[in-house]
Amino acid sequence: MPHDRPNTERKALDINLDERRYGTFAEIGAGQEVVRWFFRVGGAAGTIAKSMSAYDMAVSDAIYGQCDRYVCRPRLEAMLDHEHALNLSRLRESRGDSTTFFVFADTVSARNFKGTNECHGWMGVRFQAHPRDQDSQIILHVRMLDTENALQQEALGIVGVNLLYGAFFLNHEPDQLVESLLDNLTTRRIEIDMIEFSGIAFRHVDNRVMSLRLVQLGLSSAAMFSAKGEVLQPSEVLYKKPILVERGSFRPVTHVNVDMLRCAHEKFVREPEVAAEPVVSLMEITMRNLQAAGGRPNGAIDLRDFLARADVLAACGKTVLISDYFEYYRLAAYLARYTKKKIGITMGAASLCELFDEKYYGQLDGGILESFGRLFKNDLKLYIYPLLDRKTGELTTVQNLQVAPELRKLFAYLVEKGCIEQLDNYNPAYLPIFSRDVIEQIKAGNPAWSNHVPPEVAEVIKSRGFFGHRRAVPVKEAPSFPAGITVLDQSAIGSSPAIV
Repeated sequence: MPHDRPNTERKALDINLDERRYGTFAEIGAGQEVVRWFFRVGGAAGTIAKSMSAYDMAVSDAIYGQCDRYVCRPRLEAMLDHEHALNLSRLRESRGDSTTFFVFADTVSARNFKGTNECHGWMGVRFQAHPRDQDSQIILHVRMLDTENALQQEALGIVGVNLLYGAFFLNHEPDQLVESLLDNLTTRRIEIDMIEFSGIAFRHVDNRVMSLRLVQLGLSSAAMFSAKGEVLQPSEVLYKKPILVERGSFRPVTHVNVDMLRCAHEKFVREPEVAAEPVVSLMEITMRNLQAAGGRPNGAIDLRDFLARADVLAACGKTVLISDYFEYYRLAAYLARYTKKKIGITMGAASLCELFDEKYYGQLDGGILESFGRLFKNDLKLYIYPLLDRKTGELTTVQNLQVAPELRKLFAYLVEKGCIEQLDNYNPAYLPIFSRDVIEQIKAGNPAWSNHVPPEVAEVIKSRGFFGHRRAVPVKEAPSFPAGITVLDQSAIGSSPAIV
């Protein structure tokens, strides 16, 4: 992180001294911690049109409308809508030609007196990058990790100043903006697990890439987005729901990937604890997998490769989880943070074999026993897809999996207890498919690859030239256009939003 960035006090003062910026601060919970910085450094009269806190729920509802929860995204958006509209209606005619109006809002639940609540909040800024410009917006969700209320308030104030400074001075460099959110803080104090850019200033920003950046920079250990590319806040998606996860590289999504999740889902919904409940199904990609596939120095990630995977998963209608949890027990602990319902993980027999390799648990005092204690402590269940040996035609399953002699009794115990279940409802025709072979066929121009992936995935790969596929550009008679008009060949342009 650059060392020449100003401290929090300097950032607040720079904003106060910028004569173009003028707006409202509306904060609920944890006090007026963000606006306090601007009052304290001086020059606030040139920046702050209004500061308010509708702390009482009834008062808040009266101003911003009814809402099911006090600390949630709809409440934040209602605050931004209401206050921004007031600024424009009251001030646009008198000073709109020289002023960029903004609204900063947050709704936060800091540590209560008993320390029993979830410490988190929603924070956002809606602003004009230039006078009379269309609106731009940044919304984020934070988790406060300090154990004292006063420290949480302090951290919240710093993040808020960082967000405003980034929106005003770094909006043309979203990567730097995201990185700057923890200036003068550490990841031990604040976690940012969701960020969304929208509006005219961020029209070229792909929020999936920004979600990836959160994990890459350590601001969060996981990020999530939908098949439509919308960033999701994990707690709102996973809260009190049964969860089924498939981990993979998805380079590309093959029939095996889809069949594995289907098979596991059929078994999962038959569990007594799951029946009749809506299941959240996730396709998870780890940071380690993304870094390994990039083949770049210092673990740099190939963004085109990442977006290719995201797009083929989107074509299948899947919700994607990007995580920094290489160890399965850490993934299990993350999911258990949001739900007490049943959690299932589906994997191939080869991955199960690796799960019983003790070399992966050297960092734990209790070794593999500690890892399994953490993995299965919340009644988590593994669903295993068979592995075909194409030379012998034999299948590796739970029944014949080879583990180290000293671990056989542990393995047998977990199988007998029902923690590990073999999937028997698979499609045998898909077993010979391996993603590495599909990739090689795509690169070699062998059309057989398209038989190994869902039709919608094949169409995306062909139309966008993913994974080394060479698109054939048809030769057509060029239509005539008036002189002076340049027409781009849309077939040569990928549909993924441009990356800034």
